[in-house]
Amino acid sequence: MKKTDLITIADNEAYLRQISKPVNIKDDDLDQNLLALEKYCQENDVLAMASVQIGIPKRIIYLKNTNLEIVNKLLRNSATTEEKNHNEARILINPVIKKSEGLTEYWENCASCLDNMGLVKRPYKICIEYLDPNGKIHKDTFKGFESTVLSHEMDHLDGILHIDIADQILNMPSEERKVFRQTHDYKIISTERNYEDLIKEHNNKKKIC
Repeated sequence: MKKTDLITIADNEAYLRQISKPVNIKDDDLDQNLLALEKYCQENDVLAMASVQIGIPKRIIYLKNTNLEIVNKLLRNSATTEEKNHNEARILINPVIKKSEGLTEYWENCASCLDNMGLVKRPYKICIEYLDPNGKIHKDTFKGFESTVLSHEMDHLDGILHIDIADQILNMPSEERKVFRQTHDYKIISTERNYEDLIKEHNNKKKIC
């Protein structure tokens, strides 16, 4: 899989904004879809990927790196070889958020959105129900940075881009982003309370200001 297989807002924004279709675990092409997604993530510098981003509009997410400590080491060029090759290789099929709590803030970027980085609020904790590639049902809780990464990908499944919900947007090349992130780290605002209530309060404050 080459980087040119990635769909971006520059070449087909409408495609990215479609709602991805639920997966039938018995689909004949599912294994091929999963292999394509895994290959892209292994060969490219991404934290995670929704399959729609590479032309597969199905509800599939691949998590590669949700470890904030490793992410920060990569930004500072201090990661070990093992950390550079870190790959959680976790596939979530038809994921559904059952519960979300707390509030965080992070300057997100996205391969499909090119150099557009956005300051985005996300839940601190999300409870997800999903299928693995064998069709087994899982119910897991993701906290902190892993919740942010997964929430970003969940939005992709519904055609939502991080730039749609960002409080601020900066256009910044990759090398500049690395420097910027060293002084603009992941921020935990709250670990409790319903996320929807918290984000509603935040949005109301923005309107007043």
